[in-house]
Amino acid sequence: MFQDYQTDGFFDEMFPKEGGPAFPHYRQVEEVIGGFTREKFLEKRAQTESAFLEQGVTFTVYGENNQGTERIFPFDLIPRVIPADEWQVIEDGLTQRIIALNLFLNDIYHDAKIIKDGVIPEDVVKTAAHYSPLMEGFEVPRDIYMHICGSDLIRDDQGKYLVLEDNGRCPSGASYVLENREAMKRAFPKLYQSLGVRPVANYPSLLRKTLEHLSPRQTGVPVAVLLTPGIYNSAYFEHSFLARAMGIEIVEGRDLIASDGYVYMRTTSGLVQVDVIYRRIDDDFIDPLAFRKDSLLGVPGIMDAYLKGNVVLANAVGTGVADDKVTYAYVPDMIKYYLDQDPILENVPTYLAWREKDRQHILGNLKELVVKSANESGGYGMLMGPTSSKKEREEFAAKIKANPRDFVAQPVVSLSRHPTVCGEGIEGRHVDLRPYVLYGEDIEIIPGGLTRVALNKGSLVVNSSQGGGSKDTWVL
Repeated sequence: MFQDYQTDGFFDEMFPKEGGPAFPHYRQVEEVIGGFTREKFLEKRAQTESAFLEQGVTFTVYGENNQGTERIFPFDLIPRVIPADEWQVIEDGLTQRIIALNLFLNDIYHDAKIIKDGVIPEDVVKTAAHYSPLMEGFEVPRDIYMHICGSDLIRDDQGKYLVLEDNGRCPSGASYVLENREAMKRAFPKLYQSLGVRPVANYPSLLRKTLEHLSPRQTGVPVAVLLTPGIYNSAYFEHSFLARAMGIEIVEGRDLIASDGYVYMRTTSGLVQVDVIYRRIDDDFIDPLAFRKDSLLGVPGIMDAYLKGNVVLANAVGTGVADDKVTYAYVPDMIKYYLDQDPILENVPTYLAWREKDRQHILGNLKELVVKSANESGGYGMLMGPTSSKKEREEFAAKIKANPRDFVAQPVVSLSRHPTVCGEGIEGRHVDLRPYVLYGEDIEIIPGGLTRVALNKGSLVVNSSQGGGSKDTWVL
């Protein structure tokens, strides 16, 4: 299977150089998968895809007319393998990062010392799309704002891990981590067992434990629910999967009622008080009385109950300010400011369009840069300079000039590649990694996470909404 594989000069996760043997931690993968004929391997892949179809492992892609198309989540059968020492660095770096981000959120909604000390401009914080004045002075339970985080990591052409962005509002993809693992255990049971791969199956129980730790109720078992926008949301499969795996109810806004400062769930036997809500709805839509009046997804009065301390929202309202791609550029400064440490995991170099000097550099080098909108996700609102047209660059230049606060730019990082089944053979495709961090009584990081693959040849965009797929990630 690997005899014709070429690394093409990129940093490759599996092979150090053209024609050489795999890295030591990949040797058994090379031996087992390399021993297949193409026909047998493609047959195994077809079986896996059939199982995904039967189990409804899907996501929704939205087109230009806002019509959703449901698809099977593309999955590649060659696992990504991470040795224990490499994973330890990732784990330490992510732990450091989520502590700093939570200290930052606590600070900006209270004393704002980081602003007063001139580390980050007040304008940058207060003009962030997801900054919430309602949260100023509010004491969140356990002082934790970001309970679930999915930071995206990449490796550069030297194999160094870098943080590409943080996802602290509603990070998605954890369900695919669990489904991918089950698929790989069925496809390669002996290989999986022989490598001593760290398990991920306890993620739902750790997530439930994280939620219950936040409960304002002092006695009895806390009642936690997962609040979804509904079946037409692109991540609805994940919402229902996680609720089922945690053993909690999945609810829509119409299933909850806020009354006298408390939140209740409608059930066939009457109203049940809810203590913790794992919300998969953005701030703007969660309460029409506090935010968007036209929202039909949320619960009128839920913010009143939240600010009175009678129900907990995970993640906290206002957390999205830490997701902002302009805020992201300041995370190394936060780590130094709050923890007096150097970042274990570095950021990708980032130019901020609101700075005059940076803006001139961006506008003069659009063809060489990746330009991102500060609050878009899923690969939307992005300009890939090297593959863009003149018209696209002109459009982005106009947007940047009109609203410089909302744009950042980064050099094109040559993401690492990984052997991937493409057509009838195996070719290198660019990958990133989204590990999932839970912050409750302890900080728990699931060993591995979602390795996303840019399935289109030469593409650096790994998002499923832009034609990407995924792999199982094996931490040894």
